[in-house]
Amino acid sequence: MSRKGQKKNRKQAAEPSRAASSDAPGLVERTWVTDTGTVELQQDSYVPGAWVLRVNGVPSSHIVPDRPDQLEFEYMRWFSTVLEEHVSSHLDPTALRVLHLGGGACTMARYLAWRYPQARQVVVELDAALATLVREWLDLPRAPLLRIRPGEARAVTESLTQASRDVVIRDVFAREQTPGHLRTLEFARHVDRVLAPSGLYLLNVGDTRNLKGTRAEIAALLEVFEHVAAVADAAMLKGRRYGNVVLAASHAPLPVAGSADAAALARELLGGSLPAQYKDTAWCRELAADTAPWHDKPADPIPEGPDAGAPAGEAAAPQDRNPV
Repeated sequence: MSRKGQKKNRKQAAEPSRAASSDAPGLVERTWVTDTGTVELQQDSYVPGAWVLRVNGVPSSHIVPDRPDQLEFEYMRWFSTVLEEHVSSHLDPTALRVLHLGGGACTMARYLAWRYPQARQVVVELDAALATLVREWLDLPRAPLLRIRPGEARAVTESLTQASRDVVIRDVFAREQTPGHLRTLEFARHVDRVLAPSGLYLLNVGDTRNLKGTRAEIAALLEVFEHVAAVADAAMLKGRRYGNVVLAASHAPLPVAGSADAAALARELLGGSLPAQYKDTAWCRELAADTAPWHDKPADPIPEGPDAGAPAGEAAAPQDRNPV
């Protein structure tokens, strides 16, 4: 499993039969050619009625059509845990405005529509053909509650009105890396402009053992936001393997180590199949103390390719060869 799709700890199943049937209308095991390559739907042999969406061969989304509350990818559970704590502390749950950068099968958008039925969400998906397929596959809420907007994540973010979103979730991958122009200090400032004063920015960071990308992204966030936090499993945080780190940033306070809120988060995060730890702003400052944020290339504010935005001569996080 790639760092994009971190799932429950289960042995990899054999390739499902191409002739397998579907109990969900619109869902069938096959591969489609889309605007950015291929997307493939496979039934999950371990979760009845569930599906895995692969984009260009990489697990991208997990879908349980009649259970939007069921999040199988662990990093999405971490997203939901941190987000729900922030909403309860700082935001109006009856009037949430959420921007998803990276759509896939809209798993997180479906979850938030279930959790906060009055939320208004926009999902930005680069692959317009995939966006159309997802609408055909799933019974998604209709506009204005949930709109899928084909487009490039940074270009769309830059076009949005100031303070027009309460939550921004970045879950964008090209193959197994987040494009570099979405990892720079300049992009963090664009997100900050779009967020409401107490808004929350959530990022899914795929990283290597040295946490180089995580350090650089934290450094960028700390230059823009007063409060930054991290969530990952212990082995990842200790540099023992490749995997996912969820980062959170806000101008509103995030739970501080030793507080009741942080303790509640810690208990919730330990309850998953891959127990995770919550690290506060002080920990993030220490981790990124000697790290400079990545910047846009001066002549190209929206660089191309997975390594764009990394310091000269250095690449962004290399491909994960140790599945999680």
